[in-house]
Amino acid sequence: MISSKIIRYVHTNNVLWQASNKSLLGKLRKRTGYTFSNCKKALELHQNDLDKAEIWLKEQAQALGWSKAEKLQGRSTTQGLIAVIVDKCHGALVEINCETDFVARNKQFHGLADTIATAVFQHALTLPNDKAISKIILDAEALKTILAHDGKTIADHSALTIGTVGENIGVRRALCMSVSPDVKLAGCTHPAPINPVPASFGRYGSLVAYRTAQHNEQLGMQLCQHIIGMNPTKIGDPNVDQPIKSVDDESVMIYQEFLLDPSLTVQQLLIDSQAEILDFARFEMGELSEEKEQLKAAETCG
Repeated sequence: MISSKIIRYVHTNNVLWQASNKSLLGKLRKRTGYTFSNCKKALELHQNDLDKAEIWLKEQAQALGWSKAEKLQGRSTTQGLIAVIVDKCHGALVEINCETDFVARNKQFHGLADTIATAVFQHALTLPNDKAISKIILDAEALKTILAHDGKTIADHSALTIGTVGENIGVRRALCMSVSPDVKLAGCTHPAPINPVPASFGRYGSLVAYRTAQHNEQLGMQLCQHIIGMNPTKIGDPNVDQPIKSVDDESVMIYQEFLLDPSLTVQQLLIDSQAEILDFARFEMGELSEEKEQLKAAETCG
């Protein structure tokens, strides 16, 4: 009888222990996205301490990521995302690249893009807004050293994701913009996401700084959509610039047909809205890569 009770006790505790371990494994896999075997090893090494196991996994993944980053360096990254974050006075526009469209849709890559865009946006908050517009462009080297919310650099976060997804990843460029309180700032991406958190992702992105005497919450977004769709090269000055004959080839924004209402030019829209565009920026995913390839082709032909 006693022996039977001992056996039942041991069996019950073993079942409870296995159930507890499975629960911890499930939580750790959900938190990190790493494999069953790696999560099991992390828990075993840290006596089932979930937080310590998660930290160890990320350290291992980052170390592996740096190793993979060295091996994959130079591999073409023509896919990816444009990320935009904007508030009333500050905005950030970032291009994050990967090798394939499959990874560009990956949850881990989206998490990286959000982390990077937020870090660049926090950097934008350090820009002075004592003049109408302050703007800086950051290249790939400058972006590597910017710190994210956890104190790690953008380069560290990129390496961690490289270790997870197994593809080369690059943060090609970013633009930060700050405006004075009397200037409005808007931003958007295309395709527009359903739930931006907090960054908006797409293959195209734009920022626009403008003034208006009217209360029109939609104007900034509409101008951003026009900039993405029509790709103007500059705002234009009616005292200096003249419209060209072919409307379809017009690159000066004020003389372009307004994307959302072709019966209007952007100039007429601004007059009707008592508005003035002060500055804008537009990123298209991969456009710099295409330019480099064209230059290489031209050099080869030459």
